[in-house]
Amino acid sequence: MAVTFKVTGIEQGEWAVLRVSGELDLMTSPVLRQHVHDVVAEGSHDLVVDLSDVFFCDSSGVGVLVAARRLLRSCQGRLRLILPDRGADDGSHVNRVLGALGVRRLFNVHPDLDSATTDEAGPLSA
Repeated sequence: MAVTFKVTGIEQGEWAVLRVSGELDLMTSPVLRQHVHDVVAEGSHDLVVDLSDVFFCDSSGVGVLVAARRLLRSCQGRLRLILPDRGADDGSHVNRVLGALGVRRLFNVHPDLDSATTDEAGPLSA
């Protein structure tokens, strides 16, 4: 059975939001990378990447997230990730992968879109 990978963009106040679903791997990570670059090229430097519906992420997916963080920081922008404690079937796979690789602390992580796009809300602790 083929798994559909999809990235959709919306605006939430001053934030650009990319909702990602499916598997974030060697074949699909270039698609997310291009969406991030397109958002920045259009002038938005505040980005939320919603990974709630990503059920698999490999090192190339992590690489795209790290590169997106670096790109937005170079523009004095902000990157926030949505990684719920439970989601995408059996828990946030991306959350576990980032933790196992020791890079989760690099990201401003939130459980949902409302908290990610509200400046008063603090990130989840690493």
